[in-house]
Amino acid sequence: MRLNPMEAAGVLMVISLALVAVFAPVIAPHDPVRAVANTFGDPSAPSSAFPLGTDQLGRDVLSRIIFGARISLTVGVAAMLVTILIGATIGLLSGFFGGATDFVLMRFTDVMLTLPALLLAMALVSVLRPSLLSILMVIGLVSWTGVARVVRAETLSMAQRDFVLAARALGAPPRRLIVRHVFPNVMPIIVVMAVLGTSGTLLLDAGLSFLGLGVPPPTPSWGRMIEEATTYFRTAPWLAVFPGIAIFY
Repeated sequence: MRLNPMEAAGVLMVISLALVAVFAPVIAPHDPVRAVANTFGDPSAPSSAFPLGTDQLGRDVLSRIIFGARISLTVGVAAMLVTILIGATIGLLSGFFGGATDFVLMRFTDVMLTLPALLLAMALVSVLRPSLLSILMVIGLVSWTGVARVVRAETLSMAQRDFVLAARALGAPPRRLIVRHVFPNVMPIIVVMAVLGTSGTLLLDAGLSFLGLGVPPPTPSWGRMIEEATTYFRTAPWLAVFPGIAIFY
């Protein structure tokens, strides 16, 4: 499937984020959780020694942003895999079988669409013990509806293709039709949605972290960095600006 310029840009941005996350120990100039400047309670502005400044605990902001990419990428990609697994399964079953199956699954999808993803994620995370696993599972559980609808529409079209109808006429069971004929032809759109949808899961993770429901400290997290910076926004705006740029990158 040929990507348009916007989609290609999204793919390149995800790849660049992945490279930063993988090589964080090499790229980051300092330990992200240890104080490297004697500025406790008084963040220092960007300088030649610390290009993005230091936070209220004397930690290097640049290093924390670089290592924060690891958490963001892990949560974003893993949550998107959960999203794709749930959404693609529901979309394939709904579009292929139609009838009552389609009605029940799509009405359930409609109900999920009426619930704000962030509020639902907050409710689920507050019940569970905050951890990397629980956060990525929750984000995946509240983000699959768009994937399900797109995959359903593609499956409805694919199920009427001549090669699928021919296989059905020859007596191929539904499982074989879905696995061998429908799914491989729906896969390209699923891959594109996974790549482009990763940004949405990253934003949701940042929102949860900002509200204090993300990965527990001292692990660097872009959303938590912004939350911690709110106290110093007037005197040290860079503490919130630089993580914010990273989130919307």
